[in-house]
Amino acid sequence: MEFGTIEREIHIDASPEVVFDVVSSPEHLREWWPDEAEFPAVPGGEGRIGFGNCAEGDGTWMRFTVVEAVPPRLFSFRWTHPEGEPAASGNSNLVVFALEPAGTGTLLRMTESGFRERGWDEAKIAAEYAEHTTGWDHYLPRLPTYAAKVGAGA
Repeated sequence: MEFGTIEREIHIDASPEVVFDVVSSPEHLREWWPDEAEFPAVPGGEGRIGFGNCAEGDGTWMRFTVVEAVPPRLFSFRWTHPEGEPAASGNSNLVVFALEPAGTGTLLRMTESGFRERGWDEAKIAAEYAEHTTGWDHYLPRLPTYAAKVGAGA
């Protein structure tokens, strides 16, 4: 296997403006992906996202740096980089949410890349790729339902 890029494409019954907010703001992100999210949604904004009960020390924090924020078309970020290092190609993965109008909704294309650029051996690349694939396959299906609720004003 190549293990280079994870790609997903989903249709969401909400406008690109709503979907952009849902994939870029910490308060919305927490509703469908991480348990915690703290970052400014502006290019260069640095923060973190957490999985599990981070407040009780029973979770995992991941560094998070916004790369691009172009409402309502594009939101991208780097994550998984080591503490004390700025996010860059070679030490982090790049996630891109590209949005385009599709009928009365939005077509979201998600890609995550950077696995091969990390300098890991093949076993580590395969394990990280598999873990992230499983994660996106779990979390992304939650996005359309939540975004549709937000779009409906629920």
